[in-house]
Amino acid sequence: REEQSMTRDMDLVREILLAMDSHEHGYAPQSMQFDGFTDEQIGYHVYIMGQANLLEVADASSIDGSSPKAIPLSLTWAGHEFLANAREKSHWLQAKKMMQGAGQGSFQIWQAVLSKVVMNSLGL
Repeated sequence: REEQSMTRDMDLVREILLAMDSHEHGYAPQSMQFDGFTDEQIGYHVYIMGQANLLEVADASSIDGSSPKAIPLSLTWAGHEFLANAREKSHWLQAKKMMQGAGQGSFQIWQAVLSKVVMNSLGL
């Protein structure tokens, strides 16, 4: 992982969703820190997760900032839906393995792969 890369990182997306979901009362924790990621990377991912309607966010970008960033407020319905399939670590790792051949892969493909993994685990 590049230290300052602003490439979308699906592991970070999942970690942010897990942190949001596990925080009491439905609001975001006061701060989020994840090993291997800078505050700038986290703020940027929160920003793009707001664009994807995974999170309700408050834009905290500034003209003198080096990257767009946002403050997370709460999970959206779409965020809960994605996390429902991504929560189980074994499902996540299986989906990541399947996605290796797709490069970055679009978010829609991630959702489809995760859904397939979960459906397979249910015998469907």
